[in-house]
Amino acid sequence: MNFTPNPVAFTIPLPVPIFGQTSLPIYWYGILIVLGAIAGAFLASREAKRKGIDPDHVWNALLFALLFGVLGARLYHVLSDWAQGDPLGYFSRDFMTNLVNILNPRSGGLGIFGAAVGGILGIWLYARFAKVKFWELVDVSMPGLTLGQAIGRWGNFFNQELYGYQTDLPWGIPIDAAHRLPQFAGLPETARFHPTFLYESLAMFIVTGILLYIARRWDKSLKPGDMLLLYGIFYPLVRFFTEMQRPDAWTFSGIAVAQIISVIVFVICSIWFLYRHTGPQAAPRGRTPTRRTTTPARSSSSASSEAKS
Repeated sequence: MNFTPNPVAFTIPLPVPIFGQTSLPIYWYGILIVLGAIAGAFLASREAKRKGIDPDHVWNALLFALLFGVLGARLYHVLSDWAQGDPLGYFSRDFMTNLVNILNPRSGGLGIFGAAVGGILGIWLYARFAKVKFWELVDVSMPGLTLGQAIGRWGNFFNQELYGYQTDLPWGIPIDAAHRLPQFAGLPETARFHPTFLYESLAMFIVTGILLYIARRWDKSLKPGDMLLLYGIFYPLVRFFTEMQRPDAWTFSGIAVAQIISVIVFVICSIWFLYRHTGPQAAPRGRTPTRRTTTPARSSSSASSEAKS
């Protein structure tokens, strides 16, 4: 694979210069994020219709999920850079410049853990505003969320980021010198690297299929919130293993922080899910076990005396 992508899809000329810019570049990263969100919302609306929920709620909640999802993604990414010593200088300028850099996705990356938390918060706020059941709305959104992640990951390809270690495998990708991590700067131009973004994208397509299958196969057995818990089981699994091909990972004591978070989320969601379906509250509600009582047989003499009386 010798193709080296251009992160800019096209540019829009501006009628008047804005901040010294005469044109507005539109990046593939942003296009794919939006396409992923639309595709995910479409899938969620189909799930909502199947569950008897008004699909309009999905499209309305999408605005809340996108806004808070991007904000959460930026905060997670900025936090990770701050924890590593602020290499991009988010906090080394004046307050307003820092605020713009933190909130502007164009000034850096996005973190999916933060995006997921922010997106779910956005759905919760919309559910409160529209007076709809949050758990039902978030459950139908989970397959759409994983589909959106699978599509959005391709934005990393066009940005030449989220790649792994050097490899001789036929699907290895080239990385320009300007986009290489410092530890790879001395490698020859012909060096190829693991496409970590591709591994995660393919895995999330598979997770989407699994969630859809579970939602249909065990529709009557699932409880409100189960799909969210299943997402909290499957995505951490994917992230834990793909993080092994993240040489740029944020680490703590030599362990990738994303792997630590993945293990914690996986354990909590797994135990919670199993408890809901095997614990005391798993028994059907409204049905109390009946106690069988036996009436002692009366002797014929007692029956005879009762008859005489």
